[in-house]
Amino acid sequence: MSPIPLQITKQRMLEAFPWVKFPLIVSAPMLGAATPALAANVSLAGGIGFLPGGNDGVDLDQRVATTKSLLKAAGREQSQLETFDRLPIGMGFLNWHCKLSVAVEAVKKHKPSAVWLYAPHATEDLKEWAQELRSIGDGKISIWVQVGSVKEALEVVEMARPDVLVIQGSDAGGHGLAQSASIISLLPEVADALEDKKSESTTIPLIAAGGIMDGRGVSAALCLGATGAVMGTRFLASEEAAIPQGWQKELVKAVDGGVSTGRSTLCDRIKTIVGWPTQYDGRALLNKSHEDEKAGMTDEENVRLYKEELKDGDEAWGSQGRMVAYSGTGVGLIKEVMSAEKIIQKTRKEVSEIFE
Repeated sequence: MSPIPLQITKQRMLEAFPWVKFPLIVSAPMLGAATPALAANVSLAGGIGFLPGGNDGVDLDQRVATTKSLLKAAGREQSQLETFDRLPIGMGFLNWHCKLSVAVEAVKKHKPSAVWLYAPHATEDLKEWAQELRSIGDGKISIWVQVGSVKEALEVVEMARPDVLVIQGSDAGGHGLAQSASIISLLPEVADALEDKKSESTTIPLIAAGGIMDGRGVSAALCLGATGAVMGTRFLASEEAAIPQGWQKELVKAVDGGVSTGRSTLCDRIKTIVGWPTQYDGRALLNKSHEDEKAGMTDEENVRLYKEELKDGDEAWGSQGRMVAYSGTGVGLIKEVMSAEKIIQKTRKEVSEIFE
């Protein structure tokens, strides 16, 4: 990607999110893990923090109220963080599980700066979502869509006309396309494919996601043509993340992420979560549940053992435990749990040193 489109995409991001600093760092809307504190502190540090919108809107009012209180308590003038009259954070929705009416009501009420859409049953579903959400945003809401393949990116651009594309590579932790490339080849190929269209889509900001843990990953993403980077697993190992201590300890302890993590649908099956579209699976730290499945254990027995270990708390985590610890392949680069602000400051410093 040439420097001119990159400058255009950075300007588009500044117009939509005037508080951001570059390199742009985004925290993912991780359901059950991304807290008001994480979203607020990422935005306060010049990034873009996202709250999970949830599936039914339950507790969202309280989470938004908490986020607003944290922003106010930080001692910043709200005008420095707001774009127009919108909340300086985003909200994410799982399209396959959340009703459009729930998302519309949430966006109307809370006025986030951005909405992150992900995992529809069919790409065509995103057209209605994007149209509805854009119509209630008075042109001030930024529509983000997460994709994991070139084909998906081109279809999404044509149908939903997103303001931002999140390009998730196969190194990402948590849910993603079962068949995908790593970000190092996926993002530039998406950029080239969009450029070949010779349309306005060429200037859509691309945000890289998948295995990015520090300034080296962010720098690589920028060289690939990204306007910024999403961190998911790295922010799981933040002080603000709402995950069990046992999970965080395993993230810090883990090494050799390409070997210690794996992709499968097992995590959903043992937690008896149903409904994910068939093209998705999840990446997590490998443990006893994965080992037993490989040895031929039935889902029924694996579920039973998982439920038994739930009562063991933090002792149930680790390679000999059965708790689900979603994690990207870059997990071996995590050395300690830090605040979101320190993670962003450290990452930006590393990027600056690399490009000196």
